[in-house]
Amino acid sequence: MNQPKRQERLKINFDFDEPKRYDVIFMNDDVTTMEFVVYVLENVFYKTKEEAHNLMLKVHVEGSAVVGTYNFDIALTKQDKTINMARAQNFPLEVIVKETIE
Repeated sequence: MNQPKRQERLKINFDFDEPKRYDVIFMNDDVTTMEFVVYVLENVFYKTKEEAHNLMLKVHVEGSAVVGTYNFDIALTKQDKTINMARAQNFPLEVIVKETIE
């Protein structure tokens, strides 16, 4: 009588690298209004009124600020939505997506 074949267990390595993260950065300019920047931060980036105000001031005073960190696709989507909203209001707001340095 034949003995059943012993099944070998396949060992799978589940060590995955975390996906890269990307910063969304607002750049200051002399045309885009502070109110518009706050509006976008509240409605696209879901910041509280206080967070949005503080980020807007940082952009204004320091020249730029990271307004959020996301996976690549989400960062690009937020960049695109923000730029489209800005252009619809004739604002030159520049939004940069850059890989996060850790």
